[in-house]
Amino acid sequence: MSPASTKASTTSVGAPSDDRLTPSTPGYRRMSFALFAAGVATFALLYSTQALLPAVSADFGVSASAASWTVSAATGALALCVLPLSALSERFGRSRLITVSLAVAVVVGLLVPFAPSLEWLVALRMVQGAALAGVPASAMAYLAEEVRPKALVAAIGLFVAGNSIGGMSGRIVAGWVAQLWGWRAALAAIGLLAVVCALVFRALLPKARHFTPGSLNPKALAQSVRGHLSDPLLLRLYGIGALFMTVFGAVYTVIGYRLVEAPFSLPQGVIGSIFLVYLVGTVSSAAAGKLVGRLGRRGALYLAVTTTTAGLLLSLADSLPAVLVGLVLITAGFFAGHAVASSSVSRTAKTGRAQASALYQSAYYLGSSAGGTLGAIAFHSGGWAGTVLLGLLAVLGVVSITLYGTRVARAEHRMLLATARR
Repeated sequence: MSPASTKASTTSVGAPSDDRLTPSTPGYRRMSFALFAAGVATFALLYSTQALLPAVSADFGVSASAASWTVSAATGALALCVLPLSALSERFGRSRLITVSLAVAVVVGLLVPFAPSLEWLVALRMVQGAALAGVPASAMAYLAEEVRPKALVAAIGLFVAGNSIGGMSGRIVAGWVAQLWGWRAALAAIGLLAVVCALVFRALLPKARHFTPGSLNPKALAQSVRGHLSDPLLLRLYGIGALFMTVFGAVYTVIGYRLVEAPFSLPQGVIGSIFLVYLVGTVSSAAAGKLVGRLGRRGALYLAVTTTTAGLLLSLADSLPAVLVGLVLITAGFFAGHAVASSSVSRTAKTGRAQASALYQSAYYLGSSAGGTLGAIAFHSGGWAGTVLLGLLAVLGVVSITLYGTRVARAEHRMLLATARR
């Protein structure tokens, strides 16, 4: 059977019929649940220590900035490994790379609770983050190859929902288990949750039928990356994604330290439950498309910036309701801004979209890593006000980039008009 026949069947009149997955085909639901499970495992593991940082600090006798490396090391390693692992997925297959990535991350996740020191904990988390990079590097490509275009948005939406729910549920489970049995037991619980999710993924994922192995061509990869990094618009989008994630990483890395202290003095389980605010992000991400339709891309970014800024300022109040509303606004603004920037990358890149998206993810997670560490340092130096100041500076960076983009667009428009008049 020829390669083409494996990708499409033929109708009675000889026209090719697309046999990729749709909601009406048997494998679609299995595929959706499989990638949902992979998303839950990935983000439960990636941010497993974030809600536990005060307990980690107390156990090892270290500062918030030192403990924050248990988060930053994982997200930083993921950022550095997304691009090379996306290249490996072109050669060895999407499903195989996701399987290996989850297997390694889960094994490390079962070792993490036994880390004898902070240094060992950070090192294991770094390995775990590097392994997890194979999931986002491959999942989107798998969906693009195996799902019909009309069903692709819904399929990606379910995978992203798995990411969001994994990140949220991992922190909540960790918080309550830590309150009862300590942070090591909490990390063990997250590891076991990830084991179950990885097994569900492997059992349900349909065999890839439309993947064609490519050769590993470092020269072509480097050429594609150079092309994207020389595109001014893509660079601005990468910067916006990194800066938004700096705000988000700083706030959610440090918020536990603030809430465990006076005047709040909340227990660990309640602090973990604060991450239910993530559900707001699901709503604002879904609304981003409508915002762009009404306000344009830059208008939607300005609204996201305004919402995030209002949340940062409101969170300064020594009132729990005010802090919670502030977190809601920060989360809504972040997810809306991230949705606008990330969707614009694929639309902007004319070739090498996989590498363009991988570069965005690298910038995004580097922002998370920087935000977690710098936010903790700012908190150690100036309290919550220091962390908020860092967030406001990052937001100012987003505004500056967007304003510059607006000026460039207007200049290009004037040049086009002048050329047309000649």
